[in-house]
Amino acid sequence: MSIALLTLGGTIAMGGVDRGRPGVVTRLTGADLTAAVPGLADLGVPLDVRDAHAVPSANLTYRQLLDVIGIASAAVSDGAVGAVVTQGTDTLEESAFLADLVWPHAAPLVFTGAMRNPTLAGADGPANLLAAARVAAAPAARDLGVLVVANDEVHAARWVRKTHSTSTATFASPNAGPVGQVIEGEVRVLARPERRDPLPPVDPDRLDAVRVALYPVTLDDDGLLLAGVADSHHGLVVAGFGVGHVPAALAPLLGDLAGRMPVLLTSRAGAGSVLRQTYGAVGSETDLQRRGLLNGGLLDPYKGRVLLRLLLAAGLDGDAVAGALARYR
Repeated sequence: MSIALLTLGGTIAMGGVDRGRPGVVTRLTGADLTAAVPGLADLGVPLDVRDAHAVPSANLTYRQLLDVIGIASAAVSDGAVGAVVTQGTDTLEESAFLADLVWPHAAPLVFTGAMRNPTLAGADGPANLLAAARVAAAPAARDLGVLVVANDEVHAARWVRKTHSTSTATFASPNAGPVGQVIEGEVRVLARPERRDPLPPVDPDRLDAVRVALYPVTLDDDGLLLAGVADSHHGLVVAGFGVGHVPAALAPLLGDLAGRMPVLLTSRAGAGSVLRQTYGAVGSETDLQRRGLLNGGLLDPYKGRVLLRLLLAAGLDGDAVAGALARYR
């Protein structure tokens, strides 16, 4: 038995600077990371360390992430009790959600990272890595799907958000709270969210070809940036005001787009749900649904885009997309 540890770079692995350029860069390997973590040897389960990529998380692609998820899946099929992925925190919530949509195992897949690089006082990477490994090895974490572990909290990938640009307490689940904690080295699971069946396997080439736009609505928005989006993209996620509202002037434009491709209505608020039948003005959630927009419920815009892109890449359209989205909102 072992824990598969796959490293993708990011702040947790930044250990130096390049000559002539300011700022830290990725330098540390998985072996370097594990050597800096006291307590790993006491887990009773060895780590099988694999360096997959060494890039800022802003540079990661769906194809790269699916490859890494595939490596983790193969390790679990070969007997690993779980897997840990380290990466930059900028896109960690999207990476973890992508993994959760396709992860087929009861064994946990745990994402973690760091907010303070190893050259700084109080670097959080070692503690996060140790906590993530403990969760990956814990029987209590089985059947929870993909998890994000940071700051001794365990979050479901479905709910977690990065909520602060620099705080070590950045990861939170505003709509649900953490599903567990690591207390004195013990993994305590406090809630068990419903586990959904994984999506069918996606052809990476087809996924590369699918484009889904994300449009945040703003005050006095004229919608000019939406011109031509249906000619270049296969789907659209709208981050509307509050419970799912847009300026009245945008409603006909979005309705026209919804007649040409799936348009998912989400909220830009950061927490809470898009409503279904409370407001009736032009541009309200009721009006937009009548025009064909799909209600995103509790899906935030970023996760909504990940889900819609995978559904379209799987060949779903029309009612099939609407039905699949309804299971996640």
